[in-house]
Amino acid sequence: MRLAPQETRTYLITAVTAQRRRLFQVTSTAELLQRTILDYRGQGKFLLHAFVIMPDHFHALITPAPDVSLEKAVQFIKGGFSFRLKSKLDVWMRSFNESQIMSKEKFTSCVKYIEENPVRRGLVSTPQAHPFSSAAGAPLDRMPLHLLG
Repeated sequence: MRLAPQETRTYLITAVTAQRRRLFQVTSTAELLQRTILDYRGQGKFLLHAFVIMPDHFHALITPAPDVSLEKAVQFIKGGFSFRLKSKLDVWMRSFNESQIMSKEKFTSCVKYIEENPVRRGLVSTPQAHPFSSAAGAPLDRMPLHLLG
């Protein structure tokens, strides 16, 4: 059975700061990005399955709403954050990386990859110890139904 395109719209996304500046090692800036991500999730722009904010990038596992393209979902996050930050400098590299998630196994491995990133980088000893991550208990959405079957 082939799934309709709108049913296969779960992605791992990664966005990196301009010049890989370590913007998010400042707690208030990391909090602002986390709030931005959670605000757009709350507005129904996308489902949020996992995320982590690292010093110079973030990863998120999202499923855009049916009427929102992947590009628009990322624009909400990056553009919404930049607007709120009010920086005179470029905040983000122009593009982002994405990987479409097509199986339950890939979804599960992406959650693990995202939440263990701060441990692999030596920032914390356990995923739950990183405050800017879904592992720390932020509200999340379940695995999409199209991946469960």
